[in-house]
Amino acid sequence: MSSPEIASLSWGQMKVKGCSTTYKDCKVWPGGSRTWDWRETGTNHSPGVQPADLEEVVRKGVKTVVIGRGMSEALQVPASTVEYLKKNGVDVLVLQTEKAVAEYNALAAQGVRVGGIFHSTC
Repeated sequence: MSSPEIASLSWGQMKVKGCSTTYKDCKVWPGGSRTWDWRETGTNHSPGVQPADLEEVVRKGVKTVVIGRGMSEALQVPASTVEYLKKNGVDVLVLQTEKAVAEYNALAAQGVRVGGIFHSTC
């Protein structure tokens, strides 16, 4: 099962190929995607992305996770979150969201088992 391409990204809107939903923030993994609802884990821009935000993606057996920090990189990614991924044998890339989506799509096109979480505003 391959990771779905992110078909489009603009401020506050993301589309995943093969999915009719328009996301504000989203999680993607081989074979699927869904809304990334920060309220589920109490996530805020600071301290930022938590291991709990990534557990679902990691459980899908990804080799690499790409984290999009937002268009202006307002979303923080603490060292503890990066350590969580590495401890689970997952490579991690933390980038500005437009760069993150480009990198994610490139990895997906190469057949890498890649997952991602992306913030499409600030």
